[in-house]
Amino acid sequence: MPTISLCMIVKNEELHIARCLDSVAELVEEIIIIDTGSTDRTVEIASNYTSKVYSYQWKDDFSDARNYSFSKASMDYCMWMDADDILEETEKDKFLQLKQSLLPDIDIVMMKYNTSFDEAGKPSFSYFRERWIRNSTQYRWIGAVHEVIPPKGKIMYSDIAICHKKLNAGDPDRNLKIYQKMLADGKLLEPRQQYYYGRELYYYKQYEEAVSVLEQFLLSEKGWIENKIEACSICASCYYQLNQETSALNALLRSMSFDLPRAELCCEIGKYFLEHGNYHNAVYWYETALNTPKNEYSGGFIIPDCYDYVPLLQLCVCYDKLGERKKAKEYNERAGACKPYSQAYLYNKQYFENL
Repeated sequence: MPTISLCMIVKNEELHIARCLDSVAELVEEIIIIDTGSTDRTVEIASNYTSKVYSYQWKDDFSDARNYSFSKASMDYCMWMDADDILEETEKDKFLQLKQSLLPDIDIVMMKYNTSFDEAGKPSFSYFRERWIRNSTQYRWIGAVHEVIPPKGKIMYSDIAICHKKLNAGDPDRNLKIYQKMLADGKLLEPRQQYYYGRELYYYKQYEEAVSVLEQFLLSEKGWIENKIEACSICASCYYQLNQETSALNALLRSMSFDLPRAELCCEIGKYFLEHGNYHNAVYWYETALNTPKNEYSGGFIIPDCYDYVPLLQLCVCYDKLGERKKAKEYNERAGACKPYSQAYLYNKQYFENL
């Protein structure tokens, strides 16, 4: 059975770190904690779980810090988690079963990363990340921000999920400042970092600059397809904020020049037509979303609701606007089968009962 080193980089995580380590400590053989300058009780709390707590001088480079954590590992595989991540109780047996059954030639194990949740606690946003990585110098992190280990070797996908559950807000400016410092130092952003820089600009409401950066990324022959598709969505959001709705629609449609339609983008296009009163076109795009297969292994960001609940609920609205109440009610019931606790579904149900 393979052994695992849990490798973490932390700073001022006294609210999170015990919860994280409690969730996984008994499942790994070694815990490596790299502290990047905490001024709270983080180091004290971490020391209750492991003697391998190291100080690291922060260099505005997440990859460098993560690679340092990997350099301290002595087990077969390195596993990374952030302090505000947890392994739920429901995942622990699967975790142990995977350890017992893992083939010795597996280099990287990809696991689901659930980062957003609905009102019932069900994941509403997820994607796969490299989670167990063979302890070898050929597997190292790249990228100062939104760091990643380039996939190579034999890779397997597991349905084990790590949940990201932050209890307090972090520094919203941190990532943008790192990118701006890199550019000020004359560094060129490779395509993946260019995409993420554009995304940070969007989060910071610098919409025109975000579009400019993302357009350069989209015009480049390099770059990952999933990032290209997501960049189209972000550009559309920027154009909406700039009151350029036609440009927003064109950005969404442009995503299909890179690959087959994604349900997430189809729902956004459907929303455009719904808000403009073009219900027949809206129906087309929501039906397309509903019939689009979900490829969780593409590596892209997945919004599960866009493959059933959202298009079903919006088709209810569209058909109600078109006067087809029976069909509208049927779609609402199908949406309710996905989320019986949904306030929108319950509101619609009451609406139809009162007709």
